[in-house]
Amino acid sequence: MKRIAYFGGTFDPVHNGHLSIARSLVPLFRLDRFFFLPAFHAPHKSDREPTSAFHRFAMLSLATRSDPAIAVSTLELEKGEKRYTIDTLSELRLLHPEAKVFFVMGADSWADIRTWRDWEDVLLSSNHIIVTRPGYEIGIGHVTDAVRERIVDLRAADGTTDENSKDKMIYITDAVRYDASATEVRDDLGDGRLDNKEDIPAEVANYIEKYELYR
Repeated sequence: MKRIAYFGGTFDPVHNGHLSIARSLVPLFRLDRFFFLPAFHAPHKSDREPTSAFHRFAMLSLATRSDPAIAVSTLELEKGEKRYTIDTLSELRLLHPEAKVFFVMGADSWADIRTWRDWEDVLLSSNHIIVTRPGYEIGIGHVTDAVRERIVDLRAADGTTDENSKDKMIYITDAVRYDASATEVRDDLGDGRLDNKEDIPAEVANYIEKYELYR
């Protein structure tokens, strides 16, 4: 059975923290493919209009072109509208009927999960990987008993424990310790200078500079 992960988000812009997640989870979960899944516009993030889908897809493609196991999915971008994760997960099950699919989310998304449409169904209808982030507490008091029963804490483990699991599980891992956020990156780029190149792949930094994004 193939093992495939999808990491949803706006990736506005993609940064080295995002890439660290992909590169760490591929060997840890023995993934055949890891897909970044950029949203056309995340429905729970209505405070600002994202950078165009074209630019975000281009930056992700540049950032992942040297990683054969990592790719970019256009599933949500092609819809051209706000999409809810519960609907995307249904499509992924149809797209990969014979695969074990994992949906990846960061600590901030986990903390805000109750704001998502049909959030409990989201968590119970797929395998999930929750990636911790320095400074963010991973609590479980905000979810239901049914969800808590599916949680597998891998933070003290040397590897995954899902080989024989037939249920849809929620894995918490601290394999990635890179601390960066797209909001901070955008703020640092706001004056038109790329002072934070250590947080952005060189190809992405050059793209941002060429097309004068985030000014």
